[in-house]
Amino acid sequence: MSVNGQTNPYRNELVQERFRRAVIYIALTIVTLIMVFPVMWMISVSLKPTTETFSLPPQFIPETLQFDAYSRVLGNAQFRGFFLNSYLVGIAVTLLSVAIGTLAAFGFSRYRFFGEKTAKLFVITTQMVPTITLLIPFFGVIVWLRLYDSLWGLIVTYLTFALPYSVIMMNGYLDTIPKDFDEAAIIDGCTPIGVLFRVLLPVATPGIISTAVYTFLLSWNEFLFALALTRSTEMRTVPVGIAMMVGEFGLKWDEMMAFSVLGSVPILVLFMWVQRYVVSGLAAGGVKG
Repeated sequence: MSVNGQTNPYRNELVQERFRRAVIYIALTIVTLIMVFPVMWMISVSLKPTTETFSLPPQFIPETLQFDAYSRVLGNAQFRGFFLNSYLVGIAVTLLSVAIGTLAAFGFSRYRFFGEKTAKLFVITTQMVPTITLLIPFFGVIVWLRLYDSLWGLIVTYLTFALPYSVIMMNGYLDTIPKDFDEAAIIDGCTPIGVLFRVLLPVATPGIISTAVYTFLLSWNEFLFALALTRSTEMRTVPVGIAMMVGEFGLKWDEMMAFSVLGSVPILVLFMWVQRYVVSGLAAGGVKG
């Protein structure tokens, strides 16, 4: 379209904007399909017999849906024990890391003391060490503490990984809250602890939730230390339990995928429930005010 023989610039900008949006939507759709496909295939395999898993051509949608694998997994006391262990470890690590991390972050955010920068640098440095290099030292420490093959050993180990992240995230979030809130609360008669629990924590709810979700995910999905620091079947967690389903002469793919789906459901439900808090918490916690 032209006006007096000239091209309308507004129309060109509109066409370019629509083209950019179309490219973005197509790219997002492709990326989403790539990420979702393994999950959908896992669900598909869990709903059909093992004999159909490697059928050619592959059948993404089973001819007949069957839930026998889920019934066998849920009916197995050993598998239920794996879930219970993962829940106990995950909840304990989450509560401890959030509680201790929030108190430490409160000190870093609201007080100035000798060695403050060194302490912060130490906390950040712990996140730079590859966890695989700590396996043997942790094994020795856990054995020395007589916590080997126990859930407490896993809780202590995971806490050392989750706590630095909790401190960093909560410190960044508390820094975004103006100190005027503290001063107003102190004038009204609040103690420093009262300021934390009555003023800062209600405002910092998104940061607390995002930190809690991350620490729970860390403990729920961890495999290597759960395998190395436990020996008996009664102490195994969900990731190790899934790996134990690989037999010497065969593999029941439907049961393994059903167990994997059931192990993924709590994480998906948790993330969908608190998604908006996680996004806002990460955005605020990643920026220092």
